[in-house]
Amino acid sequence: MTVDQLSTVFGALADPTRRAILARLAEGDLAVRDLAAPFPVSQPAISRHLKVLEGAGLISRSRRATARLSHLEAEPLREATAWLARYQAYWDERFEQLDELLAELQRRPEPAAAGTPTKVKKARKAEKKEGRTQR
Repeated sequence: MTVDQLSTVFGALADPTRRAILARLAEGDLAVRDLAAPFPVSQPAISRHLKVLEGAGLISRSRRATARLSHLEAEPLREATAWLARYQAYWDERFEQLDELLAELQRRPEPAAAGTPTKVKKARKAEKKEGRTQR
């Protein structure tokens, strides 16, 4: 898959309505009117979404009697998943490093906060002993 094709696939997947359409088509082929039923948009709007999905290669359409059926094409999704998988190792490593850092921070005793009354009093006592008080 070329970068342009990949961009087209991700562009098509960027819309939540189109992702929902793909989820419905994963259960089986559907006619436009059946696809449009659960959405609060018009049938022509669904047809425009289908055109985008078809342009990205994510669906194919065929005529059966008077209905035009849409069918999920899995290959572009597999290729997009393969592209994303290349970066999973990077993120897995980063998350492992983060887990190690968090574990280390949890093992350390909590330092006293700077400027707490106890530290201020100790600092003043030390200054008095050295004769550096500015009162």
